[in-house]
Amino acid sequence: MTVFSKNRCRGPAIRLPKTTFGAFMLLFWMWWALLAVFRAFPGIDIYFSQLFFVGADCDATAAAGSICGGFPYRDVATFDLLRTVFFRLPYVVAIVMVWKLVECYQQHGATFNAARAQKLKVALGTLLIGPVLLVNVVLKEHWGRPRPIQTDIFGGALHFVEAGSLAGKCVSNCSFVSGEAASAGWLLCLLLFVPKSLRYALAPPVAAISILTPAMRLSFGAHYLSDVVLGWLSSLVVFAALLALTESQQHQKNSEI
Repeated sequence: MTVFSKNRCRGPAIRLPKTTFGAFMLLFWMWWALLAVFRAFPGIDIYFSQLFFVGADCDATAAAGSICGGFPYRDVATFDLLRTVFFRLPYVVAIVMVWKLVECYQQHGATFNAARAQKLKVALGTLLIGPVLLVNVVLKEHWGRPRPIQTDIFGGALHFVEAGSLAGKCVSNCSFVSGEAASAGWLLCLLLFVPKSLRYALAPPVAAISILTPAMRLSFGAHYLSDVVLGWLSSLVVFAALLALTESQQHQKNSEI
């Protein structure tokens, strides 16, 4: 009888990055890999949006070959209220963090909490660079991807284009990528800065909001799956990048002392 050791039965070990820079590189290349997958298989986006689209009979005024119907979840009052709350929550949190940062810099000498100030700057910097500038100013305004509800597949007037394509005819506030998903991803990043005594209590509701926000945008026909996944992940990439940069600068200062 052949005896196999426990080590032989185990599969290949998954090695997670041991440094913040390693985490950044993993997330960065994961973002591009996912974009490549969504571009290569655009049917993924169409399939998941079709799960939430309900067709209907067209009236007599509709042109021949028209697709009629809609995304019913966008008309549910409860979901619309949740969407409004989730949309505003990150910016309410950001205002509180700005206030806390100002409080930090009102302290001097031994009472100045440099570590806390640094964490607040990383968090606020991530929100500014990621959801605000990268997503809403650059991608959504210049990539021109129509939202699902705007495309002819779901009764709109514009043609579907795959993730990352510049061929779309959307003029402003377009689908690629989701700004609300990016803000939801940013909220999840903040758990890293929460004291461990509170982290376990806050993790479930924050994670739920972080997941439900992009899920609702998908169900409303406002974004494709690729828009919400890549938008959500973009904040993690920026957050890891700023953390790695901060740690590098701190290490350099310590080496100079």
